[in-house]
Amino acid sequence: MDHFSGITAFVTTAKLGSFTAAAERLGLTKSAVGKSVGRLEDRLGIKLFQRSTRSLSLTPDGEAFLINCQSAIDILEQAESTLTSHIAHPSGRLRIDLPAAFGRQRILPALLKIAHDYPELSLTVSFSERFVDLIEEGIDLAVRIGELSDSSGLVARRLTTQKLVICVAPEYLSLNNEPKIPEELSQHRCIVGFRRNQPISWLLKEKNGKVKRYTPPATYEFSDGDAMLEAVLAGCGFAQLPLWMVGKYLESGELREVLPEYSGIEIPINALWPQNRQLLPKIRYVVDTLVEMAESGLLN
Repeated sequence: MDHFSGITAFVTTAKLGSFTAAAERLGLTKSAVGKSVGRLEDRLGIKLFQRSTRSLSLTPDGEAFLINCQSAIDILEQAESTLTSHIAHPSGRLRIDLPAAFGRQRILPALLKIAHDYPELSLTVSFSERFVDLIEEGIDLAVRIGELSDSSGLVARRLTTQKLVICVAPEYLSLNNEPKIPEELSQHRCIVGFRRNQPISWLLKEKNGKVKRYTPPATYEFSDGDAMLEAVLAGCGFAQLPLWMVGKYLESGELREVLPEYSGIEIPINALWPQNRQLLPKIRYVVDTLVEMAESGLLN
């Protein structure tokens, strides 16, 4: 038997003064509320209300019972509030894996602010471009750039896209002719990224709108985006880099975009977390923060 059945109906009726008002508050019928209170009275063996055709009032036993019920409800509400307060804010250790350059420049500052605002949150942050098995390695959250070839067992939330541009320092162009088609890049110095000992192809847009992969001759190879940026700023040659990384240098004139009609490819950036892992407040809060940043353009 449920020893608490009918108490909500009783307290609500006592506070509002009628079964009709209690029914409206609880989303029940007047008859259902009346029967619930009646069953409670039968179980207790006492009358809680004095009923007449015109009024409803508490009996002395009803008044005493209401005080005790209200005290119990207050205790339960306080317990729930305390529990909710404890779990509703980011706390515990968050293990997150980020792309190297994008993670350091765009996401790490936001993580550090969250950690400052919520001292109960601890961070374990790794930076990598390799495939990370979140479940196997115990990662709570990851941010990945590129199409998701295999996201089984994971939940993905699109944050934004990364637009790629081909750029070069004016110093380099002052000594070399500007290429008009991608094939002319073979006559120039190029700065290329590499991963797992393989060069990363450039993504170029064809006239029909399709995307093709092009691997220019790699004069310089770097496994880190920041290093590639340093090299192109130093006049070492051409590089294809994300707009979020080089935008301010294009605006200042320190870099120039070339072959714009072949550029503009956009690559998705997603937040990922294990599907079978409870979405704890620490994960939800960080994901929500990143989504808000993306919507306001702070990740571009």
